[in-house]
Amino acid sequence: MVTVSAATLAIVSLGAFIGAISAGAAGFAFAMTASAIWLHAIDPVRSALLVVALGTLLHTGLVWRMRHGIDRTRLTPFLIGGLLGIPLGVALLTSIDVAALRRGLGVLLVAYGTYALLVRDLPRITAGGRRADAAVGLLGGVMSGLGGYSGVPTTIWTQLRGWPKDVARGVFQPFILATHVATLVVLGGLTVDATSLVLLASALPALALGGWLGYRLYGKLNDAQFRRLLSVLIAASGAALLL
Repeated sequence: MVTVSAATLAIVSLGAFIGAISAGAAGFAFAMTASAIWLHAIDPVRSALLVVALGTLLHTGLVWRMRHGIDRTRLTPFLIGGLLGIPLGVALLTSIDVAALRRGLGVLLVAYGTYALLVRDLPRITAGGRRADAAVGLLGGVMSGLGGYSGVPTTIWTQLRGWPKDVARGVFQPFILATHVATLVVLGGLTVDATSLVLLASALPALALGGWLGYRLYGKLNDAQFRRLLSVLIAASGAALLL
């Protein structure tokens, strides 16, 4: 019989709730927000499983709501790169210093998020075309395998591309969903056990409530407000990774 402490269950539910609000409102940040809380109670490999498993459920519901606005032509190069990068990220998960990776990523996100908040207009990158998009997708795939962080490079890239909120979210949210599913297939055989299933089940109510609240907030944002929200969440996610 599996025994999980009430404190652990509470921490997992809290991470799922706050992460789901972030993803519902901005389309990303579930992985970093939730794992920053979960890693105080569970190990990195199990945290990665929760990120991709719960993230898959959450993003499936959110992507379904916005399915008619997804540009498949724009999304495809990201998906190709992402699926190629996932096996590499999973292979690195048990052989690199995960704590050092989190610190480095945290510093980068705080710096970028703060910069994006302070400048009037972000630089716009138009060069590279679909090859550049695929390269960003590859990086996102590697980061998905390392902990479900596929939304980091893709979200920042869509900001730098200057895409409106619905266009940007129509790329990075389905990309996050696809990489979560693929990562879950690879990681699942390594980490699914009775304890993981208990943790997953306990987090479902908080996940559903947080996603619903976040998506209601998204509908009230214009493009400028959405950009600021992304910048705040990027910086806050980076700060959470440094805790």
